[in-house]
Amino acid sequence: MSIKLEKETIREGAAIRGLGRQDLAHEIGDRLTGGPSKTGYLAAYMQQLQRHPLRTKMLTSGTLAALQEVLASWFAQDRSKHGHYMTSRIPKMAIYGAFVSAPLGHVLISLLQRVFAGRTSLRAKIAQILVSNLVVSPIQNSVYLTSMALIAGARTFHQVRATVRAGFFPVMRVSWITSPLALAFAQKFLPEQAWVPFFNIIAFVIGTYINTHTKRKRLAALRRKHHGDGRSDGRSDGRSSSVRKDDYTRRDY
Repeated sequence: MSIKLEKETIREGAAIRGLGRQDLAHEIGDRLTGGPSKTGYLAAYMQQLQRHPLRTKMLTSGTLAALQEVLASWFAQDRSKHGHYMTSRIPKMAIYGAFVSAPLGHVLISLLQRVFAGRTSLRAKIAQILVSNLVVSPIQNSVYLTSMALIAGARTFHQVRATVRAGFFPVMRVSWITSPLALAFAQKFLPEQAWVPFFNIIAFVIGTYINTHTKRKRLAALRRKHHGDGRSDGRSDGRSSSVRKDDYTRRDY
């Protein structure tokens, strides 16, 4: 008898926990979407996006760019000389996101939408994806790589050009894989004013991964260099311990 009561108590407890999780999920969903009243956070954001599109995109992009740098530093365990993850790159990335990436994306995507306005056929959608990949993405990626070079410490035209040339096609390959899928999703499910924030979120995820990978490679290279210098017999001419101007990418990424 006691065993039966115990089993029933366990089942009731599991049911209560299940209901609690469902209630929590519903509450989170209502907070985000507003439920039937449409007054949640997402609805408020979309309302701001309609009323103040550029300002909202700038705030979104700047926040995501700064957060990307913080997360990448944390994932890669890339601390500053003071032992924390807050570096001068974070405000610089926020400025890039708010005042470079967002306005550029706003203009380019608006032009893309204007060119294909009212055209809903499959051929038009494919053409829009091709124009995005062959015109919009190269412009955005070139500006991105140029900005990253300047943030990393490039001060001459040759340093910036070397960074863009080295990173352009690897970044474009990633864009050519992800951009068609993201644009097809946006065409199907999103209102046009939500395209730029949606693309910013996609870029945030990919950028965090690439930034983390780059930081890990830089730290591994620095460790190898440190161990190599430690094994040296001191008879070098000093060039191994000096920092050249074209080493800025290794110092700051």
